[in-house]
Amino acid sequence: MSWIRSQRSADLALTVAVFAASVGLLVAGDDSVDALDICLVAMASLPLIAGRRAPLAAFLVTGVASVALRDVADPTGPPVGPTIALYWLASQSDESRTRTRLLAGIVVAVLIAHATAAGTGAGHRHFPGAELLFGTVLWGGTWLAGERTRLRRQRMAALEERAERAERLAAAEERTRIARDLHDSAGHAINTILVHAGLGRLRAEDDPVAAREAFATIEAVARETVTEIDHMVGALRENGAGAEVEPPAGVAALDRLVERHRAAGLDVTTRIDGDLERLPAGVDRAAYRVLQEALTNAARHGAGSAHVVATVGDGLELTVTNPLVPGATIGSGHGIVGMRERVALLGGSLEAGPQHGRFRVHADLPLEP
Repeated sequence: MSWIRSQRSADLALTVAVFAASVGLLVAGDDSVDALDICLVAMASLPLIAGRRAPLAAFLVTGVASVALRDVADPTGPPVGPTIALYWLASQSDESRTRTRLLAGIVVAVLIAHATAAGTGAGHRHFPGAELLFGTVLWGGTWLAGERTRLRRQRMAALEERAERAERLAAAEERTRIARDLHDSAGHAINTILVHAGLGRLRAEDDPVAAREAFATIEAVARETVTEIDHMVGALRENGAGAEVEPPAGVAALDRLVERHRAAGLDVTTRIDGDLERLPAGVDRAAYRVLQEALTNAARHGAGSAHVVATVGDGLELTVTNPLVPGATIGSGHGIVGMRERVALLGGSLEAGPQHGRFRVHADLPLEP
């Protein structure tokens, strides 16, 4: 509202200034100024107050009044009011060819009428060649200036729209990432709880200590998962769009992940070659999710052991292998698809499948996008 008020105030000040300038040009060119001349000057300038909202009407009124004034009086200088109205008309026109041709015809007609009035009115009798040339140069330049303003405004609007579209796309990608993390986190937690619940049930009588450790792991996993889900769901809701979401764990949490699987009875061995701290955040999170899913599959479908190799060089290579129990089927679920999608989003590749009685997951992740 304040911007609109300031614009209207500026338009009012401009209109008053144009009126005063037009009166000055009239008095300078003709000593015998009467009431009719002042009325025509007013009609040739005061409609500018609505020039931004109705530029064509303002140009027509000021143009016709300026022609009439030039016919009965002899003001010096160019027609200020119609020139400003023409600039607004050009700056607010659209790209329609029909409308552009129509406006061009109207402008040319007013220009010819104005030049004719300057050559034949107020006691003059000569061909208005100089007036036509001057008017063509003046109004042609004014039209080009308005056209450039219109094109600049369109470019700015296109840039703003592109920025908004990019922002919406980034928000959608972030929501997709959160949803994928939610799926992976919940799936891993459920599988871990399932394995430890079975372990606790089997050892409840003959090994109460191991059973209590299994139940403690279930409690810890459930508590962490509930907290993570709360953060993610809060961010997915519209009223929580600005909430901060704690990023998922990275490869640095590999030891804790391995210990949980070892506690559930999976014999996990690891080998790390290179500096894991070099990993970018996106690669770090994706690698952790791949390891999480691969070890979960090894615990559910494997023969009780798994071997993890992580090598950091020009990229990150992850390999998880585990022996398969006879008749086990693995490789057609959503977990493998999710791992492959995560790796592909970072420009990497993932291979997963059985080989000679063992299941092998191999991911190759570049450190640079």
